[in-house]
Amino acid sequence: MLLDPTRSYDLIGDVHGCARALERLLSGLGYRRQGGVWRHPQRMVLFLGDILDRGPHIREAMHLVHDMVVNGQALCLLGNHEWYALGWTTPGLPGSGREFAREHSSRNERLIRETLAQFEDYPRDWHDFLDWMYELPLFLDGGRFRLVHACWDAELIARLREQHPDGRIDRAFVQQAGDPRSFAAHCFQRLLRGIDMPLPRGLTLTSSDGFTRSVFRTKFWESDPQTYGDIVFQPDALPDEVANLPLSNAQKAALLRYGEDEPMLFVGHYWCNGTPAPLRPNLACLDYSAVRRGKLVAYRLDQETRLDPNKFFWVEVKRLEADT
Repeated sequence: MLLDPTRSYDLIGDVHGCARALERLLSGLGYRRQGGVWRHPQRMVLFLGDILDRGPHIREAMHLVHDMVVNGQALCLLGNHEWYALGWTTPGLPGSGREFAREHSSRNERLIRETLAQFEDYPRDWHDFLDWMYELPLFLDGGRFRLVHACWDAELIARLREQHPDGRIDRAFVQQAGDPRSFAAHCFQRLLRGIDMPLPRGLTLTSSDGFTRSVFRTKFWESDPQTYGDIVFQPDALPDEVANLPLSNAQKAALLRYGEDEPMLFVGHYWCNGTPAPLRPNLACLDYSAVRRGKLVAYRLDQETRLDPNKFFWVEVKRLEADT
């Protein structure tokens, strides 16, 4: 899918059902609701995925983003939570022994529970949105800038383009992802969830969202990491005794390195906190934990080729229940 490199864009991170905050953000960016659709006379929104799950107004957020996309006012990536919805509702491959592409475990159900509850009285909406999610690409490449929900893996994206040139996948691809050894599963894991590294010595950590994990999220841009602490990229810190452990040569080799000379890259996914700012001159995360009473963040992209710290724009999400 091609982007117009001469156009100005507003890139927006993970919404997670915070529809009221999204409306405030769009209003602050100069968009106005006309004919039921948020519009700007010169600009266009690029959403980084994860519109659904967790928040108080999931259905409203999906309608808002969907209506902008179909009216040419926005593009939207597939995030890992959109993939979860597709996997949850798509039957597994015949003969695979899986009823659905995504296992209906209690852990997985917990992630999608709020979405299913909010659509319970709107089955037609839910069906239509599931169909629409297949139109959302896994990546966007604008030449001087790139977008992916979690991690840009150039080799993997090149292979994906051989099957799906515009980055849009189909039902068969989702079904194949039910096999964790498949290419489809690797694409979803790497591009939409990033690179996880196992914690050493069989350790587990319980994160602030209540999930117990045996892995942690890693950076994919460090040029010379030496310890676990050098590569951790998540809001929950590693214990000091783990953070100070040296990485093995095999662990270092398994990491990606997004170079400083690469085009600007924008991701979501990682639950950042603090004041929005570039991670590097060519790399920004726009997920600042909106649904955890953090910030819903945008970056105002014009013709620059390196990030401008002054072009981040956000609204605070202090009262999640009302989302105001």
